[in-house]
Amino acid sequence: MSAQRGYVANLWKLMGIRLLFWMHFFAAVLIPFYTEWGGLRLSQVLFLNSWFMLWIFLLEVPTGTVADFLGRKASLMAGSVIAAAAALLYVSKPDFTVFLAAEVLFAAAFTLHSGADEALAYDSLKAAGLESGAKRTLAALESFKLGGIVAATIAGGFMAGYFGYEAPMRFYVLPALAAFALACTLQEPPVRAAGASRPGYGAILREGARFFAGNRVLLAMTAELAVTNALAWGLIWLFQPLLAAAGLPVAYYGVVHAAACLGQIAFLSNVERLEKLLGSKRRLLTASVATAGAAFVLLGLTDSLTAVAALIVAGFTFSLPRAVIFSAYMNRHIPSDKRATVLSASSMCRTLAIVAVNPLIGLLADWSVANTMMILGAGLVAGGLFSRLEEGQLEG
Repeated sequence: MSAQRGYVANLWKLMGIRLLFWMHFFAAVLIPFYTEWGGLRLSQVLFLNSWFMLWIFLLEVPTGTVADFLGRKASLMAGSVIAAAAALLYVSKPDFTVFLAAEVLFAAAFTLHSGADEALAYDSLKAAGLESGAKRTLAALESFKLGGIVAATIAGGFMAGYFGYEAPMRFYVLPALAAFALACTLQEPPVRAAGASRPGYGAILREGARFFAGNRVLLAMTAELAVTNALAWGLIWLFQPLLAAAGLPVAYYGVVHAAACLGQIAFLSNVERLEKLLGSKRRLLTASVATAGAAFVLLGLTDSLTAVAALIVAGFTFSLPRAVIFSAYMNRHIPSDKRATVLSASSMCRTLAIVAVNPLIGLLADWSVANTMMILGAGLVAGGLFSRLEEGQLEG
């Protein structure tokens, strides 16, 4: 009974870790941090993002296998400490080479968390006999992540105003270390039968990769999510130019970003209600991506500040949270001892799609931000309407 209470307690601890780890104070002033304090050109900033995403891609599966080999608790602890180290490295010197090294550390931190917390949450539910609550729990994890982003976005602007553009990055060390402390209290649930030997790292990596590559349902889910998520990712880089074109002062960008995060929280909090309202999981996925796509198209057709702000919130609300819903559906097809590795493999495919699509979005945006939004919107709508996923595959 005490073990079961520990597994249930894991869920609240994991939500706290998500909130703390994602308190990115620096996100509120990221461009000024790079250009004003760091002295970078905008092209260098975009190169740093591509560099970061490349390392996310390279490290995703190896770090997921670390979680399956050493344990998800150890992975979360290591990721939190490395995130703190990356922030300290970033503010050590305004130098492009230093920034490149810091981005590699941040990528390692993110990938050590990626998949590990969801895998630990799902297996904690399973060990406590509460597996049916997986979708609700994973949605709550994402909501806590967004809550951390909202709080940090608002606070980060004030930190920069009082202490300088590098201060938000320096202050991030505190929540990162708090996430480490909370991770130390997690209780690792069993993922293999009692008395079974633990396979080696290489065996876990091979078996997890083989399982993922051989599962047609997981591949189909990953393919659809990778395409639509890569298209939706464009809004993260283009929403500020859209707000600037509509005449919004820079000081209020964080307010729109916070509203978009709150919209995602509201969406994730009502996933089960929306499924019942629409009558199926497949319809929810189609309706969400079609709504996001329509918002993207409309963003390309209007320069009204009120409309632009509302459409940005809608675009974020109905596109980015779909990854969480897909994760809940995927978990039903993955055995516990391969969960972190397989989830990381899926995440790696999504990252590769972003790496491939981002440069094209940048080239299109140089031509026309408005037309780029319409192209991305049309792609999102097509991705949802022509999906080959079936309801039975989502049921598991």
